[in-house]
Amino acid sequence: MKFNTQVIHGGNSEDPTTGAVSIPIYRASTFHQPEVGGQAKWEYGRSGNPTRAALEKLIAELEGGQAGFAFASGSAAIHAVFSLFSAGDHIIVGNDVYGGTFRLINQVLKRFGLTFTVVDTRDLAAVQAAIQANTRAIYLETPTNPLLRISDIAQIAQIAKKHDLKTIVDNTFATPYNQNPLRLGADIVVHSATKYLGGHSDVVAGLAVTNDDQIAEQLAFLQNAIGSVLGPDDSWLLQRGIKTLGVRMRVHNENTQIINDYLTSNSKVANIYYPGDRRSVSFEIAKRQMRSFGAMISFELQPELDAKKFVNSLKLIDLAESLGGVESLVEIPAIMTHGSIPRDVRLKNGIQDGLIRLSVGLEDSEDLLDDLKQAFAKI
Repeated sequence: MKFNTQVIHGGNSEDPTTGAVSIPIYRASTFHQPEVGGQAKWEYGRSGNPTRAALEKLIAELEGGQAGFAFASGSAAIHAVFSLFSAGDHIIVGNDVYGGTFRLINQVLKRFGLTFTVVDTRDLAAVQAAIQANTRAIYLETPTNPLLRISDIAQIAQIAKKHDLKTIVDNTFATPYNQNPLRLGADIVVHSATKYLGGHSDVVAGLAVTNDDQIAEQLAFLQNAIGSVLGPDDSWLLQRGIKTLGVRMRVHNENTQIINDYLTSNSKVANIYYPGDRRSVSFEIAKRQMRSFGAMISFELQPELDAKKFVNSLKLIDLAESLGGVESLVEIPAIMTHGSIPRDVRLKNGIQDGLIRLSVGLEDSEDLLDDLKQAFAKI
């Protein structure tokens, strides 16, 4: 099936009991078992739930994986994936990752004996050089948050396989509509499904997908053992959101290209970070591994201009954390989403104090341009 068909009819798209075209919300915490020691399909809500299972099957199909897992948040999904590793294991991590991932690594996982080396995953020589005897995985975002940097998934996966490492890709910004890391050689994909997959700023969720049977078995154990599972109501909301992912992403992508063209011609803008920018050194890689370039764009104003005043002057575009909803959202990462990263580390990684991150929504592009223009006029 093509993507727009698969999001509607893929996975468990119909209730097998009633034929309902929308999987019901099964709120049961426990299930009747026909006999002691039998092989009941459903036992306990944490271990498995029919609504959650339908969602998990759908995301596995969309990402080209064998098994999917739904968690209470994107951070919970990332934590479960990192829990595949043990004290003393070493993991290579991209230097431009979500602030919550940075916080999880440095304030939680390191206390349990995991070790990490941070590298620019665009630099394949640096990735290769960071591999140690105890290295077990390479973890990266592409496009990254918030600088929209592009790493070559296929090349990194090739390096990883040569050294018997796992490749883990956070695919939140791209979504399976724009990019499928598993088909490029990655072993695990994670999503903050709160973003584009949900798409309506009304659910917090995380997903993980793998095409490796052994990893799938381990993740199933960890999902149940750690217990940060997605509830049935949120599983239903997320599956409903995914049904319109294709049509939403088409407009998201189109609007973002229009805004990129406008910002490129604006003399008050100093730098633009967008995978679809033909001037970018990573443009050819992005074009090769992505079907479209996504709906996130970051930019910096000229040094003498006030980024806070610009953001505060926007009227239609909401000042808010998160991204990927139908509404356009703007934020300053250094103060908001990446505020947990020390300033010297942020600056070293290229996240300037005045960097502005824009999640482009589904509003009419003319209205979005008018809002940007009036904010630029005020600075």
